[in-house]
Amino acid sequence: MRRFVLPLVLALNACVPVTPGDTPTRALPQASDLPPMKTFGAPQPGSPIRSNNDLALDFIELSFQLESGRDLPVFTRFEGPISVRVTGAPPASLGTDLRRLMHRLRDEAGIDIFEAAPGNNANITIQAVSRAQICRALPHAACFVVPNITDISQYRPNRRSARTSWSNLRTRQQLAIFLPNDASPQEVRDCLHEELAQAIGPLNDLYRLPDSVFNDDNVHTVLTGFDMMILRAYYAPELRSGMTRGQVAAKLPGILARINPGGEDLPAQFATRTPRAWSHAVQTALGPGAAPAQRREAAAKALEIARAMGWKDHRRAFAHYANGRLLLASDPQAAQTHFRAADQYYAATKGARLHRAYVATQLAAYAITRGDGDSASVLLAPHIDQAARNENAALLSTLLLLRAEALDLQGRSAEARTVRLDSIGWARYGFGPDWAVRAKLREISSLNPLNG
Repeated sequence: MRRFVLPLVLALNACVPVTPGDTPTRALPQASDLPPMKTFGAPQPGSPIRSNNDLALDFIELSFQLESGRDLPVFTRFEGPISVRVTGAPPASLGTDLRRLMHRLRDEAGIDIFEAAPGNNANITIQAVSRAQICRALPHAACFVVPNITDISQYRPNRRSARTSWSNLRTRQQLAIFLPNDASPQEVRDCLHEELAQAIGPLNDLYRLPDSVFNDDNVHTVLTGFDMMILRAYYAPELRSGMTRGQVAAKLPGILARINPGGEDLPAQFATRTPRAWSHAVQTALGPGAAPAQRREAAAKALEIARAMGWKDHRRAFAHYANGRLLLASDPQAAQTHFRAADQYYAATKGARLHRAYVATQLAAYAITRGDGDSASVLLAPHIDQAARNENAALLSTLLLLRAEALDLQGRSAEARTVRLDSIGWARYGFGPDWAVRAKLREISSLNPLNG
């Protein structure tokens, strides 16, 4: 299921829920006086640079475990073409985003997936329902996917039964994805990418993956080049449902040599596994239910574990970032020290360029509060294109709004107005309704000392 461990672009100081588990998780509208919503053009996924030894280890751990850590006895996937249908009350953006995603799955992963004719049954039902319905079915989840049902009303009566157990599957035939129809277009799309990827492919998430949606930090919001390679391997003709871990492992070297020949001669990195204690500390720090003191204690523990593990990758950076977020209100100087450390570790990690864009919002926001438009502009400049390449409209609009404030501080008011206007179109996709867009505008504007 999609969770919100790292929602940097939703609010600069917010923390929202995260939950582990086995389930891979109004009034009539009025005319808006805001600029029209912007959408992204052709996808620009990056090519993963990985040793095939590392890819094989990632593939096995993604494919033979659930997010809770429970082992899966056999490999499962759809055998044959995969049909998809949409039910419920889908938002206007869903159809376009679904067609773009299915085109990518066919083109980049070689998966035979198509939209079923209206009124027909399908292998995968995508049901658009309210966030309240999703919360009643599975608290703290933004969206989720379940086997062997087609309607959200069927979930609660069957949630602990063999019918909806991923462990009992031997092949995939029918699944349902439940998405919110009252969220921002980007949130709906993000849910679509993660849940459809898990509906057809691996069910696990791994914190050690820096460039994947199969990661609980939720930095990447659309399927990456790494994800498409994993899915291409998942549907390789050498594999089939019902194979054991050992049987799949024996086939992977040949599969990866064919689809990723550049990874044959690369040295393996053998990234360490992520201890459950670290994951639990992160979930406590940034998830629901904990008091502020408990959150800070958990974040400090996550950093302590990262240091003890000798990590110098994005997980060490993430621990610093969590500490920075939780210290923003009480100790801004200490928070900035953690953000700078996070940026340094992200900079040293291949595949973590998007992570740096998130951290840049925190560093630049602090510079703006101090009236330092020059430093803020320098911090923001390298990351705007990165947010666009990764199709993250919420992050892109936040970076642009911060840039507009920095330009105002530099006395470049005409440029600031142009950049701010550009940001609003992306904010409408990233944040949704006009009130949310205006709230984001006010939030960023309030950082600027020129605005009182």
